[in-house]
Amino acid sequence: MSRVEWDQVRVLLLDIEGTTTPIEFVYKTLFPYSSRNVGAFLSQHFADVEVRNLVEELKAQNEQDNTAGLQPPVWLSDSAKACVSSAAAYVQWLIAKDSKCTPLKSLQGKIWQRGFASAELHGEVYPDVPPAFARWRGQQREICIYSSGSVLAQQLLFRTVASGDLTLHIAGFFDTQTGTKTSPESYARIAESRERAPREFLFVSDAPKEVKAARTAGMYSVLCDRSTPASQLQVSSETIHTFDEIFPS
Repeated sequence: MSRVEWDQVRVLLLDIEGTTTPIEFVYKTLFPYSSRNVGAFLSQHFADVEVRNLVEELKAQNEQDNTAGLQPPVWLSDSAKACVSSAAAYVQWLIAKDSKCTPLKSLQGKIWQRGFASAELHGEVYPDVPPAFARWRGQQREICIYSSGSVLAQQLLFRTVASGDLTLHIAGFFDTQTGTKTSPESYARIAESRERAPREFLFVSDAPKEVKAARTAGMYSVLCDRSTPASQLQVSSETIHTFDEIFPS
């Protein structure tokens, strides 16, 4: 793959964790916040239809995990209080396992929404992200996000970064409702939804399996390695270390 071929790219499709946003922010700020607050959130919103539906989906997932021998926390449903307690314990178990299941991600987004609204949480991105977004938009390229976190969670993160509301630059958001990120079909669906050919996309992620899946679907894709020390950096068409390397001018 040659970066010269990227000239036909019209859409930057970006992962979040380890790509636009430090992994530490996700694991040390967002995940602990949702784990810490899930019990109170469910108690307060258990009567909400949307929340109850998510709880039912989590219960079904719990049964699947139990059948698979994963030994999830026991789910009790003999009262609303028991159900809330069971759901909270199961959510905390899923978070500890870094599960990507859709109802978990949807519930986390709702919990984080309260944190962002109260200013307990603020979005975080790498320093090169805001100028890159402005540069790409100035080049008439679209920016889309594809993350295992819910669309709501994605929007909350990019709306509250220190430099300002980055959602103004973003044309589309995709989550696990589209499909798993290691499935080529997911990337084909994204291209179709934007009414563009796969070769008009450049997917950027820190996960090799996701990069491979996007490439299989016909997209250009590149691995984002934010962890390599500057002294060891090497120029490669397969890897970037900063968004400054993508369409620099």
